[in-house]
Amino acid sequence: MSLKLQEPIFLELEILAAQLQKNRNAYINEAVEYYNKMQRRRLLAKQLEEECLAIREADYEVFKEMEAMEDPID
Repeated sequence: MSLKLQEPIFLELEILAAQLQKNRNAYINEAVEYYNKMQRRRLLAKQLEEECLAIREADYEVFKEMEAMEDPID
């Protein structure tokens, strides 16, 4: 696999990996694993928000229908 990094990112990677006493491959693997977890969380949060909105809208429709049934007929 080939990976092209911007020079400043690569230099920071080298410095941090050395300070943490990790090789470049291990450091990149950990970084990608962490990034993937964060992206999954973002996607899950978005899905949850969309589903909550759909439920809220459905609940409102049921409320309106029940409210209409309670109104006295003139």
